[in-house]
Amino acid sequence: MRRLELWGGHECTVNRVGDVFYDQTSRSGHEHRIEDLERFAALGLEALRYPVLWERVAPRAPGEHDWRWTDRRLARIRELGMRPIAGLLHHGSGPPYTNLLDQGFIAAFAAYARAAAERYPWIEEWTPINEPLTTARFSALYGHWYPHAAAEPAFWTALVNQIEAVVAAMAEIRAIRPDARLIQTEDLGRTYATRPVAHQAEFDNARRWMTWDLLAGRVAPGHPLWDRLEGLGLGERLRRLADAACPPDVIGVNHYLTSDRFLDHRCENYPPERIGGNDFMAFADVEAVRAVLPAPAGLEGALEEAWTRYGRPLAVTESHNGCTREEQVRWVREAWATAMTLRERGVEVQAVTAWALLGTFDWNSLITRPVGHYEVGAFDVRAEPPRPTAIAAELARIGHGASPPPHPGTQGPGWWRRDVRLAFRPVFRAVESPEPKRAWRTEAPPMRPLLITGASGTLGQALARACEWRGIDYRLTGRAELSLDDGDAIARTLDQTEPWAVINAAGFVRVDEAETQAEACFAANAEGALRPARPLPSNGARPVRRK
Repeated sequence: MRRLELWGGHECTVNRVGDVFYDQTSRSGHEHRIEDLERFAALGLEALRYPVLWERVAPRAPGEHDWRWTDRRLARIRELGMRPIAGLLHHGSGPPYTNLLDQGFIAAFAAYARAAAERYPWIEEWTPINEPLTTARFSALYGHWYPHAAAEPAFWTALVNQIEAVVAAMAEIRAIRPDARLIQTEDLGRTYATRPVAHQAEFDNARRWMTWDLLAGRVAPGHPLWDRLEGLGLGERLRRLADAACPPDVIGVNHYLTSDRFLDHRCENYPPERIGGNDFMAFADVEAVRAVLPAPAGLEGALEEAWTRYGRPLAVTESHNGCTREEQVRWVREAWATAMTLRERGVEVQAVTAWALLGTFDWNSLITRPVGHYEVGAFDVRAEPPRPTAIAAELARIGHGASPPPHPGTQGPGWWRRDVRLAFRPVFRAVESPEPKRAWRTEAPPMRPLLITGASGTLGQALARACEWRGIDYRLTGRAELSLDDGDAIARTLDQTEPWAVINAAGFVRVDEAETQAEACFAANAEGALRPARPLPSNGARPVRRK
């Protein structure tokens, strides 16, 4: 088995809403910052999912290509020692002259793929269309993106069009490069439900495999969804796909903490915005990690299910968490550890991808309107130049052999492994599934806590609550165990706890008494504030002063 690789990618979606195209590469500023590629390479990435998008290269007419932007960047990626995984359509419906329901979409897309392969015959790995199933849902079932259809026949047509386009595109690419590899990505989660909604969960759990099932030629008589699709008039197209199977060389699993869903018929237990339904009933649709007991198997379960189903090499092709920086780092680290654990069991996981290296814009509204919401990634593009974040440090640690230890503030379990994960009334699973039933692993508690002084004060208590919520190990001290006027006690506490940082939240806060006890106030708030910092150099911790 080849060694586990670290891949990366910036969020590069180009989706259309009405006549407006939303371009994440433009929003992040990467369009004008080729030097970002050097930042990516410095993390130790071996491959980079990178856009060679149809809408950006040929926006005006079929066959009218402008390769200048991609020429420079793909050449630079190559110079920096990374392999590009070329993506041709990323949540898009194509340029203005086509769409996912257009009869000419497949041939036009295949022609573009041929042109891209002729331009870059040295590229081995390709993702012609990212997440076809997810894109078909958002564009043709829910109506969020162009062509804004909202009907099941349109959804299945959009999906089959994309799958046939992938097959045709790979045929054209392999005519130029016979050993080209298909890295087919799709979001993979599992749906849980209360018993009255079991029918929907069963359907969702069959539908989630359709991108890979269609490519592998598995959707034939006997498939759980065959009768449904044949009834929609797609039988002949499915037979052709089965006869000309194009199984992925790598199953690219995109998994988020929101990927696993829970459906509950008791709508009164949830806010109105969480209520959806089907033709038969209304039900709440929430993140499974926020409601179900025991917790879903998450990324580990998704990868193991995909391996059991297909027996083909896997890669985690998207792994991102929009949360606090320490939780983002924990998610990256857990994805890597999960891949390593599965490899020990014989599951061929080839790579873990650090997705959204430059963050994401407006995914909280499914990129349907420019609300200005930004989730930071490995680099924060709000700074100029983009500022490396804690994620970048963790990726560099992984990418260069994990030689330095992780930051103590990022150790411990993520929120999805703690009691704070439950945002709704906990519900025991009512629809069982053949997923792994192993208990979730937890990391050993960190050896070095955050030291906070001022246990009796409002600020000290608030900092302790913040640490509890964010899963940061800490020690909160009061005057009895650490007095700021006792240098020996300070040194002794620092030696015993070996904190990675010290927050001095203690002090003289009684304003009226400070006027009559000026010396005591000065001793506590001026001299006392400095004393914890004096022994720190030998300890390696850093003081954080109160302002």
